[in-house]
Parts: sequence; structure tokens; C-alpha cells
Amino acid sequence: MFSIDYILTWTPMEKRFTPAWQKSSSFDIPTGSSTELRLMIVGSSGTPQFLLTNAILGREEFPEDTTTISDSRKYIGELAGRRVAVVNAPNIYDKDISRPKRKRELRRSKCLCIPGPHAFLVAFDIEDISLNDMKAPKLLRKRFGRHCLRHCMVLLAYDGNLEGAALEKRVQKTDWYLRELVEKYNGRFQVFSKNWRDRSRDRELLQKIERMVASLGGGFFSSRTFQKAEDFVKKEEKRLRKKRSAEIEKAWTDLEKQIDEDKDVYTNNVGAEIRAKAEMNNGWLRTSLARGLGMGFVVGAIMGALFGSIEGPGGMVFYGIIGGAVGGSAGGTVNSSTQSNLQTNISLATLRY
Repeated sequence: MFSIDYILTWTPMEKRFTPAWQKSSSFDIPTGSSTELRLMIVGSSGTPQFLLTNAILGREEFPEDTTTISDSRKYIGELAGRRVAVVNAPNIYDKDISRPKRKRELRRSKCLCIPGPHAFLVAFDIEDISLNDMKAPKLLRKRFGRHCLRHCMVLLAYDGNLEGAALEKRVQKTDWYLRELVEKYNGRFQVFSKNWRDRSRDRELLQKIERMVASLGGGFFSSRTFQKAEDFVKKEEKRLRKKRSAEIEKAWTDLEKQIDEDKDVYTNNVGAEIRAKAEMNNGWLRTSLARGLGMGFVVGAIMGALFGSIEGPGGMVFYGIIGGAVGGSAGGTVNSSTQSNLQTNISLATLRY
């Protein structure tokens, strides 16, 4: 009888499972976030792996009737509060995809999951397990590496009414080929609902994945092909960075040119505004106005004093003050000709009185 669960402690350290052929310590350098759980999802055939992807992410990335993968992609989401990166590999027995395309998408799935997945989740339909599915472990080792089964867990899509222990008991007592299939994956399995909105088993699934990873040292799976994928990704990344570097430099040059042009336009506009204000109001105009005000005050004071002499000394003072104020207010507009006329009138007034 196989074991259903494990009592282990999760160690959130980014370690790499080291196969016997791998001797260099340079592969132990962690790549990526130590808190992100990378999950590679593989199906035998049909819809299970796509239903599982929806169930893990809690959203519908694939329609319910999806049976084949057009191209491998990486989806980011959360499983019971844990950040996960989910990558779909081609179905093992996908008849709707050509061999060259399957090979290309298999490589792409590895590139999307570098430096390696923490777990392979192999999806089946609990109601549709076939004898052909017994070959799946062999094909997985061929495609991902001979040690990949250590990181595998069977995920069974279920759409019935059984829950908890009753459901697990059914799995244990079902047809012999399902029991043997699960045993090939070290007895690790989990049942999930075909309805992605049902999140009731998320915590249980996450705990089983974390315990499995912890039992392997808390690291992720790697192989020659995953290392090759990582090397090619880094090489391409370096090439693209170099290409974008020239693009960024050109963008900065164009931006600086545009800034200089905008600066010239702004400077010219401000200069024209300053010139217009200076033409309308400057020191020369303000000096002329001040002189006019002063002359008007003197003339007004004299006239007020003369007219005030009729009233006597008190009237001279009073009318002199009033006349000065009135004359001062009007003096700003008095020109030299007007001043001459005023002086003549003052003389005549003096002779008269």
C-alpha cells in the first residue's frame, strides 16, 4: 500500500537537486525568487492538465474543452497564498500536435521553468485512467530526465460527491493500474475539482507539494536539458540587453534633442513677454510721471494759496493744501506748454488781487 501524506518540515531554500553526472558547484547558484514555487504541469491526454492549471490559478486560463496546447506559456498566480509560476508542457499522448511542434514546445516549457521546477504535477482524469497511462512515467523520464519522478505528484481530476477520506479510499481501492500508476510516483497523489472556482483543497495541495520538495532537500529539479535551456536563455537575454541598450541610448539622444528644442521655444516666448512688459512700463516712463506729479502739486498749492488769500491767512493755508492735492493729481498729465499757461494765469491773478 502506498503512502498518502508526509510529515516533514518545509525548508524555503533555493537548492538544486544534483544528479550523479553533475559535479560542478557552479550549478548551486540560486536563480529566481526563493519564495516562488515553480510547477511544471504535464497531462497524459485530454483536458486534465488544463483543468488543473485553472484550479491552481483560481481563474480560467483555458476553456473547459481544451485538449491540446498551442504554445507553452508561464502563468503567475497564488495557491493558498503562496506565489506560484505554472508552466504547461505538451500532453504526453497529444495526437493533435506534430512531432516537431511537440519538441519545440517541450523545449519552450523548460525555458519558461528555469532553472528547474520544484514539482512536476502529472494530471489524469480519475474516471478515465487507461492502461496506456502506465507508460507515462517512462516518457516523463525520457523528456525531462531520469530523476524527474522524484519530483512528481499525480493529480486526479474529479467531479463527484465524495470528499476527504472517502475520496482517498476510493483511489486506493480502484483498479489496479491506477494504484500501480500512483505507486510509480512514490505514492504521491492529490484529487482536485474540475470546477476551478472550488478552492477548498488548495491548502492541502500546497502542503503536499511543499512536503515533497522538503523531502528532497528543499530544492528544485535540474538536468542537462534544463541547464542547457538556462544557458541559452541567458545568452539570448544578454543579446537582447545589448540590442535594447543601443535603443535606450538613441531614445535618450532624441529626448535630449527634443528638450533643447522645447527649451529654445520656451526661452523665446519668455523673452518676448519680458520685452512687451518692459516697453509698457520702464524707469524712464516712471520718472516722467513722477516729475509731472511734482509740478502739479506746486502749481496747485500756489493757486490754492492765491485764492485762499481772499479768506485771509487761514484760507490761504486751507486752500493751499487743497489746491496742492488737486494740482498734484492732475500734474501727471501737464506738459511744458500747460505749465507756461498756468504760470501766466497765476501772474494775472496776483495782479488782480
